Amino acid sequence: MNLIPSFSVDHTAIVPGIFTSRMDQVGEGVVTTYDIRLTRPNREPAVDVAAMHSLEHIIATFLRNDPDWQDEIIYWGPMGCLTGFYLILKGSRSSREIYDLIRSAFRSVEDVQSVPGTTAKNCGNYLMHNLGMAKWYAARFADYLEANADKPEIFEYPASDRLVTEDGQQFYDS
Repeated sequence: MNLIPSFSVDHTAIVPGIFTSRMDQVGEGVVTTYDIRLTRPNREPAVDVAAMHSLEHIIATFLRNDPDWQDEIIYWGPMGCLTGFYLILKGSRSSREIYDLIRSAFRSVEDVQSVPGTTAKNCGNYLMHNLGMAKWYAARFADYLEANADKPEIFEYPASDRLVTEDGQQFYDS
């Protein structure tokens, strides 16, 4: 079985940031998956589960209501490892081109008074939310983006050397 591209990223070297994970041809167009990484994998604690859930609700609502972007949004959701989110957009923009959108989305969390969609009818685990912690993580990430906006490592996956056998098989550390 082939290793999927997201498992071939060197998770020991990645820093928080906005990365283009993959571009896929879908029908006549392209969709791009972005890795929105909030913490350093395997070096910092994962994002609190309840805070991650709240960020999912708040930022999905923000993105799907942004008049400039709402028609481009396909998906916003957490990574299973709880170190960040995946964003899928129509089109093929670079990670730098969505910087303002992501920074604005995380900055918008500070103004939220309640998490949208947190009733038993709207959410599969409506009691598992933590708005206070979501605000803390959002501010931390937005501050980080702003402080590091001029650094290429927050937009480009780290390069990694992989062992390649004589017959071309690559070995990964994931």
